[in-house]
Amino acid sequence: MNILGINAYHGNASAAIVCDGKLVAAVEEERFNRVKYAAGFPAAAIRYCLDVAGLKLAELDHVAIPRNPWARLGTKLFYALRMPGFARERAKVLTKFVGIPDSLAQAFGADPRMIRATFHRVEHHQAHLASTFFVSPFENAAVLSADGLGDFASTMWATGAGNRLNVHGSVAFPHSLGMYYTALTQYLGFWKFGDEYKVMGLAAYGQPEFLDEFQRIVRTNGSTGFTLGLDYFSHHRTGPELTWREADKTPELGRMFSEHLEKRMGATRPATEPVCGRHHNIAATMQARLEEVYFDLLRKLHQRSTQKAICLAGGVAFNCVANGKIFTETPFEKAYVQPAAGDAGLAVGAAFFVEHQILGRPRQFVMEHAYWGPGYSPAQMRSALAGAGMVAPHYEVRTLHEEEVARQTAQLISEGKIVGWFQGRAEWGPRALGNRSIVVDPRRAEMKDVLNSRIKHREMFRPFAPSILEEHTDEYFMRSDPSPFMTFAYSVRPEKRAAIPAPTHVDGTGRLQTVSRSANPQYWRLIREFGNLTGVPVLLNTSFNDNEPIVCRPEEAVDCFRRTRMDVLVLGDTIVTKNEPAPPVAPVG
Repeated sequence: MNILGINAYHGNASAAIVCDGKLVAAVEEERFNRVKYAAGFPAAAIRYCLDVAGLKLAELDHVAIPRNPWARLGTKLFYALRMPGFARERAKVLTKFVGIPDSLAQAFGADPRMIRATFHRVEHHQAHLASTFFVSPFENAAVLSADGLGDFASTMWATGAGNRLNVHGSVAFPHSLGMYYTALTQYLGFWKFGDEYKVMGLAAYGQPEFLDEFQRIVRTNGSTGFTLGLDYFSHHRTGPELTWREADKTPELGRMFSEHLEKRMGATRPATEPVCGRHHNIAATMQARLEEVYFDLLRKLHQRSTQKAICLAGGVAFNCVANGKIFTETPFEKAYVQPAAGDAGLAVGAAFFVEHQILGRPRQFVMEHAYWGPGYSPAQMRSALAGAGMVAPHYEVRTLHEEEVARQTAQLISEGKIVGWFQGRAEWGPRALGNRSIVVDPRRAEMKDVLNSRIKHREMFRPFAPSILEEHTDEYFMRSDPSPFMTFAYSVRPEKRAAIPAPTHVDGTGRLQTVSRSANPQYWRLIREFGNLTGVPVLLNTSFNDNEPIVCRPEEAVDCFRRTRMDVLVLGDTIVTKNEPAPPVAPVG
């Protein structure tokens, strides 16, 4: 049984393939066209998935699309009458969805009649729910999806049992935690699609000074739900204006907050002006209010479901700061968030919804790692190096056994070198998890500034992540619950903050990745070797890129290495060191 999942004509376009109940491949289109959060039709991602599965279009049994035009039809028609311009734009997108079978055939130069698969339209949030529960380790769980908007809903909750999801309720447009967070992100001067995570990092620098006002902006109610104070927003009058440039598929959002918000809170921050203390406090209040509403939802869901485990999906599930507090703020004892919890994950969710909810097939897969993207052979990696002319005297190139690669790389990191680490298959989701990473010494407090000045060129208030050997988690963090996909932030133990200052955020937390030997033996080996050298089984890990999608191909890794002030590139079993001098890094201690 071969099921292709496609997230198309929306930000984070992606594809996934499930064969005989198991995920074989999943990847975002941005990894191929190099456009961050790329929208449009994911032709390259689909081609990759079919290649990995060894399938042709004619061999697909089912194609799953996470959009159901009939869901909440009455609500859609009501807003279509109120917002004719928005209705016209949605009609254009719907036309594209209807034409997906033809787009699929066209992408492969095939006759549409050769596609024998059954096409399924899965409601957006049901695909989100499936994307987390059906790949989780839990036989039974409560399930929550929360994001901006999909099929005119923003939130949905359910319980999962075996191979079935039972939906119990939802929150419809225009009320949305995702839109609340996006609108306030824009108000703070961050206008790019996907900028919400920046404000989550900024929030740690402030105090929730404006909670009284924010309790009017988003309000809880007596049932399992919430409402927005719509006077503060504009999306219910103009529509949530998501468009993308046809030339490069870059998604863009229109303004979502109203003049009333500015009257109450003051003028928005121009994107070119610096962030100040007032902005810190607005971000802190925005995060605090999200958490209040989020935890209220979760507590009520627990009360109604009586489950011990919770599975989360949707863009709000990327809020690792809130996720890290679930165990103290709600009765849930276990939690699972898959690595592509946002809309890219809809491709996986739609496919597994068809596998289990529609076809009734038993579950036999757990997503224990994130490495579902493209991988490259040693010959391809060496070819990329040779093609770039990476030879003496400007570069030292050594090919070693994998044990020696880990040992020597750990030594270089302990000496203060910035290392690009490229191994195995690319990660599924937006966070580098040890196969497309830049890694440095977490003991060096200056490393955050060094990375930003030499490579990342991003806002100084954004934290970097610690990767830690799973078996040492409770030595460094206040919780030992697994966080393999960087979807939870935990407090660093006070006595350990001086040991890993670089990835410890200003509020004393770390958006950690727990690394197990079974999930990623080579990255685990690197961290172990660093721990053997230094006594600290932790690395600072950030994505292998510079204001672009995470590198996918070895050629992109080589290019990023050459044009930035990175010191070392580890490409599979080859270590490349730049011989030209780099700015000195202060010794530890």
